[in-house]
Amino acid sequence: MKNRLQELIAQNKEAERKYTKTRQAEIENPKTGDDRRNFLKKTALGGIALSSFMGYSFEDTVAETTSKVNRASAPSELKITDMRYTLAKVMGGTAIIRIDTNQGIYGLGEVRDGADPRYALMLKSRILGRNPCNVEKIFKIIRQFGGPARQAGGVCAVEMALWDLCGKAYGVPAWQLLGGRYRDKVRLYADTPEASSPEEQQRLINFRVKEQGYTWLKMDVSIGELKGKPNTVVNGKFWENEKGTLAQWGDQRNFMSYGNTMHPFTQIQMTDKGLEHLQEVVENVRNMVGYEIPISTDHYGHFDLNNNIRLARALEKYRLAWFEDMVPWQYTEQWKTITDSIETPTTTGEDIYLLKDFKPLIHARAVDIIHPDLASSGGLLETKRIADYAEEFGIAMAMHQAGTPVSFMANVHCAAATQNFLALEHHSVDLPWWEDLVKTVGGYKMIENGFATVPLTAPGLGIELNEEVLKKHIDPRDKSYFAPTKEWNEQRSHDRTYS
Repeated sequence: MKNRLQELIAQNKEAERKYTKTRQAEIENPKTGDDRRNFLKKTALGGIALSSFMGYSFEDTVAETTSKVNRASAPSELKITDMRYTLAKVMGGTAIIRIDTNQGIYGLGEVRDGADPRYALMLKSRILGRNPCNVEKIFKIIRQFGGPARQAGGVCAVEMALWDLCGKAYGVPAWQLLGGRYRDKVRLYADTPEASSPEEQQRLINFRVKEQGYTWLKMDVSIGELKGKPNTVVNGKFWENEKGTLAQWGDQRNFMSYGNTMHPFTQIQMTDKGLEHLQEVVENVRNMVGYEIPISTDHYGHFDLNNNIRLARALEKYRLAWFEDMVPWQYTEQWKTITDSIETPTTTGEDIYLLKDFKPLIHARAVDIIHPDLASSGGLLETKRIADYAEEFGIAMAMHQAGTPVSFMANVHCAAATQNFLALEHHSVDLPWWEDLVKTVGGYKMIENGFATVPLTAPGLGIELNEEVLKKHIDPRDKSYFAPTKEWNEQRSHDRTYS
């Protein structure tokens, strides 16, 4: 046994030296995040190497080398101790959560854009004291508290933060924990808002394509473009708000507003004149960008499948990448009818929670592309499951994303680990400070020439908060910055869903 130990010592002496040198260099690197630096210090053996115990018996060597190890630093001993949040001024208010542990490392997650941070806070009492590396186990405990669209924001935020923590604990990127990567960079599609004039539209497009290097765009083709143009819409006046607008995001307190009425129930129609104008809008954009760049479309208005088919056929010749969310995702048969009636690909899914609600669309092949938002679909692992399931049916996946760099990087890791991936949305191209909300671990460039970088070695999500910048962009409605949340510590209900 002693000879075997000496042999192992000889084999590993040089490896130990190189490992120690690399580890110390990472500790001393100013770009290394505080949580990573603390973790490296806590998990070090204090300079004790096996080669220094040549005169010890095997049993004494093992006892000595393990006596000074901080056992609380082992991933198996990690415990969740706190959850806090701050509300960033992105997309009308987007909450970043931080899950802390007994070892000083933390994980970052994000409640979907526009959702209430309390969707996450109410889960705090259900995860305190648990090992964050048991990601799937915790997910199964809390997933019952998620629902469609932003109702899933809390569950997904926690799931993101757990993968970030787990990756940091084991020193590997999140994509590695999902099974490995298919790509080193992730193609992005840049959301392009409606402009007030063709000149402004050209400026927005030039910024994205020529200055930023994006190779895929998305634009709205909304009946909002028809405002003030007579004889373009039937039954529109009835639904206009006080500003004379068909606002797709209405007053949440007015349940019967246009923005809160599902598409089949408005009886709004477009006339031939209205269709001709929308054709002009799309043709202008297509002429600006040419045919090498895919153009996806979204946000048409709340009208039924018949008008959606008419609109799609009118725009067919421009070879658009997809028509998105033409009717609510719940109407599988209507989606099947639309998809079978047009040549342009169809997609939906940004408001669907969990694989089980994607399955009807996938089984019926009711859409050509699924389009989950990772901050609503269930997080990284559930979104990968959704993609893998769709792949078996020959259906591709694009990814909706409209948040901060936290959820953006969660999407990047998931996209890297998914084979049938097409493109990931970037919704904040026009915010110059958006990327600066975080620092990348190792200093890699988050976005370059229209592609997101997949961090190859940075642990977890591969980012740390840039607190100096983040504090400048806090939503004025809630200026708390990772304040204590002790009022959410106590669990006050029995959560089991069966008797």
